[in-house]
Amino acid sequence: MDLRKGFPRSMRVTLEGYAHLARMIDKCRAVLAGTEGEYIYPCPMDERLMEFAGIAAEQFTAAVKGNQTDEGVAQWFRRTAKPHHPADLAEWNRMMLNRGPNTPEKQASFNKYRDAVDPSRTDLTSWADLQDLEEGRTVPRRG
Repeated sequence: MDLRKGFPRSMRVTLEGYAHLARMIDKCRAVLAGTEGEYIYPCPMDERLMEFAGIAAEQFTAAVKGNQTDEGVAQWFRRTAKPHHPADLAEWNRMMLNRGPNTPEKQASFNKYRDAVDPSRTDLTSWADLQDLEEGRTVPRRG
């Protein structure tokens, strides 16, 4: 976790070329330590990454539990994840980082969270941007 702010890393931080992997490691470690607070592991975004990689949550949790470093988890992930062509991985990363609410109910929830932090940020459309805003990271204004 980012000890300066007490939050997991941004989804935008890549590890082994995967967006969200570093954040998922942080959240899993927090769950194992009992310090996750309001964070959820595995959340739907975690499940999307694990599905794309062909890894079950139980496998990932065991790997994090057995490796004290990001590099150890990354090496395990590299060996275990189903291989993807670099273009497919790049497209998947774009999809994850640009993914936004896809139902009216999820849009209402998104708007509620956004408005609690900064109601002027109606330019935000992705969950990744909303997470960064909520966690105090700079999010460029979208045109």
